[in-house]
Amino acid sequence: MRKLFIATVAAAAVVSAAPTLARDGEYRDVFIVEESTEAPTVVVSGTVVPFKDVTLAAQLPGRVKFIAGVEGEAFDSGTTLIALDEDELLANRSSAYAQLAAADAEMRNAGVQYSRELWSPQSSSGPGGMGIPNLFDQMFTRPAEGFLGQRDRGAERSADLYASSTRMEQARSAMLRARSEIRAIDAKLRDAKSLAPFDGVIVEKYVEEGDTVQPGQPMLKFADMTWLQIEVDVPARLAQGLQPMSVLPDAATFDDYPDPVAVRVAQVFPMADMQSYTIKVKFDIPQGVSQPGMYARVLIPDTAGPVKSQLPIIPSTAIRYRGSLPVVYIQNENGEPELRMIRQGKRLENGMTMVLSGIAPGDRVYPNPGPDLMTRSRAQ
Repeated sequence: MRKLFIATVAAAAVVSAAPTLARDGEYRDVFIVEESTEAPTVVVSGTVVPFKDVTLAAQLPGRVKFIAGVEGEAFDSGTTLIALDEDELLANRSSAYAQLAAADAEMRNAGVQYSRELWSPQSSSGPGGMGIPNLFDQMFTRPAEGFLGQRDRGAERSADLYASSTRMEQARSAMLRARSEIRAIDAKLRDAKSLAPFDGVIVEKYVEEGDTVQPGQPMLKFADMTWLQIEVDVPARLAQGLQPMSVLPDAATFDDYPDPVAVRVAQVFPMADMQSYTIKVKFDIPQGVSQPGMYARVLIPDTAGPVKSQLPIIPSTAIRYRGSLPVVYIQNENGEPELRMIRQGKRLENGMTMVLSGIAPGDRVYPNPGPDLMTRSRAQ
């Protein structure tokens, strides 16, 4: 224990001093990698995302005639965010209402004709004219036809009633068709306006007023910025140790926020990605620590992996980043600086950081590499 304490104090003293270049061109200040007994953790990279967001896409072709605002403006749920030109739809709706009125008139006329045929059938009407031929036809021809079986008055009346009822059914069908067209047009009129599904902020606009859009084309991205989350793809063996609503203290760091913060496991997706074989996990973060789209790192306990009693530790100041990849500069056998990529682990309170892979105990690490050292390493 005393030996470990002395090594820690010596490491802290080394961290505070920058490496010095001797006259012979060699860097004298290096840190010999020690071992730690802390529980292993794995750093997983992710992105800060809104609590929920939605991309509003066009449901029908048309021209954009209204956009509620610009990026960053907040709107309540139900507010019209984008509206398309609907003049053609309104014209079609008026035409459908005209067809409905015509079908209704035909329906009423067919009902009147059916009633007249029911109470005053044409097949048994009285004398129909003042001339001798009409009178002769009513008094002699029609009775003779009925007597000889050449004419059936009942069948004629049934046929007339059936024809009248058929006209009524056709008129009823025309009314139903017109009402269906009106409902379809009303649905398109609703689709011509995109409403805010929840209270949120416009994140990004993809179209402007006057643009012509096609069905399926994204028009606007809307997000709820009240709460933010970190979305990461976690290896399956690490995701097994994460339980929803569990809290990981001081587990997240951000490029735009200096101090590590606690996160809470919000959601563990039930299915792994079939290409990367990772599981998506979302972590809740405190308000005001970052912005959507920022890069974040989360320390996840490696409870499912093999037990490691000792892991290398190095000064946190020795770690540099090439994009999102952590690297350190070590002193090789020839005494020259050499770039080494590592897997970063948990950051300790004494200014040290655990390393999961990339270096081993006994390696010589430059604790605070300066520009001259980095230039010299690239020249090797």
